[in-house]
Amino acid sequence: MGERFQAVVLGLGNVLWADEGFGVRVAEALHARYAVPSGVEIVDGGTQGFALMDYVASARRLLVLDAIDFGLPPGTLKVLRDAEVPVWGSVKVSPHQTGFEELLAIAQLAGNSPETMAVIGVQPVTLDDFGGSLHPAVKARVPEAVAAAVQVLAEWGLAPIERSGGDADRLNAPALALDAYESGRPSEAEACRIGDARVLARGGR
Repeated sequence: MGERFQAVVLGLGNVLWADEGFGVRVAEALHARYAVPSGVEIVDGGTQGFALMDYVASARRLLVLDAIDFGLPPGTLKVLRDAEVPVWGSVKVSPHQTGFEELLAIAQLAGNSPETMAVIGVQPVTLDDFGGSLHPAVKARVPEAVAAAVQVLAEWGLAPIERSGGDADRLNAPALALDAYESGRPSEAEACRIGDARVLARGGR
């Protein structure tokens, strides 16, 4: 392992599954609006699981952005810190849950776990809309989640600086941009949103 990051901001989730993509969308928005200090890395972690080990093991401080089932009203935003973070593992609902929990455990066993950790999560409305985008109640929380991430980093002495113009490269591929994704996806009437319609039709015979 090389030199440690002062902080890593990980946006987790799958943008193809509706509110499951919340963490990635917040990471994108944070990167687009703010420049972070040297030693801070914003990462589109997607559902990469163990492929994120180098980031986690190299982070002195880790900030995770994700969709979490708190059992609260849809769209509710919560910030968990340090001792509260294990709660995230017990209520997580997305497919990448197990892999990332194991990744954290392995980093801890290797003596490379973050010194401090925070999680910013939103209560999803739906996760089973394949090809869908963020539900309006969740999408409306993206700016609030970005502000919360800025506050956490500032508390860690790593305050981001708001960009003066559109001088940031994209965090990920242009095709994943929220506006492009939403404008390019077919309507529910044109495409099955719960799986492959051909397989579903075959199963009903």
